[in-house]
Amino acid sequence: MADVSMLVKAICVLGAAALVGNWYLAEVRKAKAAGKPWYAPYLTLPGFLILVVLLIPVILWYMK
Repeated sequence: MADVSMLVKAICVLGAAALVGNWYLAEVRKAKAAGKPWYAPYLTLPGFLILVVLLIPVILWYMK
């Protein structure tokens, strides 16, 4: 039963990552089409979520 639970959790995490990644890619395409600077997609909600997820290990390492 624990294996099924872990499998469901893994599928949920991968699904969420795919949705956020697709959303971010759409923002990148919109920014390029509008001629905005390279950092414009990072100022959107999916860009902010990606930055936070990438910075969590750095912050935790620094706090140790």
